[in-house]
Amino acid sequence: MTLALEKLCGAGGPLHREAPDAAEVAGLVRSGIVRLADSKRVSNSLESRFDLGYNAAHALCLAALRRAGFRPTNRWVVFQSLPHTLGLGADVWRVLDKCHRLRNLSEYEGDLQLDDGIVQALLVACDAVVAALGPADDA
Repeated sequence: MTLALEKLCGAGGPLHREAPDAAEVAGLVRSGIVRLADSKRVSNSLESRFDLGYNAAHALCLAALRRAGFRPTNRWVVFQSLPHTLGLGADVWRVLDKCHRLRNLSEYEGDLQLDDGIVQALLVACDAVVAALGPADDA
């Protein structure tokens, strides 16, 4: 699985090799799980739930990439590397990639058009990442 990720390393590539740091991985997983729990609180606004869910997804996917011994230079690559870090398919990473694009529209253009469907899809994708990561003490 790491061969595909190795091809993304090098000058100008979106990844570089870096030894995993168990404390960093555990911290990312912990942060992701806390944010994910908060994103599921329907008392929060839809925008807050999306923001929390997106940041949970990023932390969890980054944990998987770091556990595999890579550090990204771009945010998007943590989602698109999921088939190689956790064996998750396009059904998960495409949702997270779409959420990344929505997040960018919000952050850089002030345009966040959400509906409950995309937030629910984000939360389902996050749950799949958590399940694939396995128990937190294994991180």
